[in-house]
Amino acid sequence: MFGPKTYADEDLARAAMEAIRWPNGPVCHHCESKKHYATKKAGRYRCANSKCRKDFTVTTGTVMERSHIPLRKWVEGFAIMCESKKGVSSLQLQRHLKISYKAAWFMSHRIREAMREGGMETPPMLGGGGKIVEADETYYGKPEVAPVSKQRRGRPYLKGEKRRNNRPIVSLVERGGRVRSFHVASANSDSVGEIIRDNIVRETRLQTDESRLYIRVGEEFAAHETVRHTINEYARGDVTTNSVEGFFSIFKRGMRGVYQHCKEKHLHRYLAEFDFRYNHRVAMGVGDGVRALLAIRGAEGKRLTYRQAH
Repeated sequence: MFGPKTYADEDLARAAMEAIRWPNGPVCHHCESKKHYATKKAGRYRCANSKCRKDFTVTTGTVMERSHIPLRKWVEGFAIMCESKKGVSSLQLQRHLKISYKAAWFMSHRIREAMREGGMETPPMLGGGGKIVEADETYYGKPEVAPVSKQRRGRPYLKGEKRRNNRPIVSLVERGGRVRSFHVASANSDSVGEIIRDNIVRETRLQTDESRLYIRVGEEFAAHETVRHTINEYARGDVTTNSVEGFFSIFKRGMRGVYQHCKEKHLHRYLAEFDFRYNHRVAMGVGDGVRALLAIRGAEGKRLTYRQAH
């Protein structure tokens, strides 16, 4: 499905895209009619429904709609971003695909949007049936506006003083399964509790560290088990938060080593990218080709219209 031959030819790339989106033949995005006829332009169809009669292509209604980037480069871009465990920078895409940096940035953000869970369907809840779900929070990045000291000019900050504007991230990992991550404005018991209630089945063993954020919401689940990191306890039997901390490690290494910086308004999309690759990893029986195919399928029903760069 995805190989050098597909990338080298626009017609093969279009055929691959159409086979993924329309396994039973082209369907009009506007009225969902299967009746159509081809136009003079390759890959463009016209709906035969008398009440519609609109033109459509395989990119209509997807993150690729109205893009001037060739389809073969889109297919290769999806494959590249799905192969790398820690991500691929826009500069690397620019060099590899031989397109402008602006086009590479445009492409990478739309591929991340395609990787985002949800869209056409509501994502399933995590846990249930006595399964274990680990929950933890972390902080990434620096404030975009440096904090101003309230002390007199020339005096240093107090020892141990922390910046309060780091970006909070809450992740839920089903043991041996999927992850779901959220960027929140503030990590407190209310915001964290709402995320956990909305995404985890009540018949679940919830495992966290000793943070007070989880005490109240933990009472609503089949069990709430904790490990005490303050006394260097990281596992007690099968009670641990090592899975979610391992995911945070992959995310931070990718963000610091590959992407290096992102604006806070884009952070949720980078989280979607790392979630997607984790949820479709080799350990779950998903190879690179299938991962790219799933990302392309996820492109339908999603649009990004902004054009501003980093």
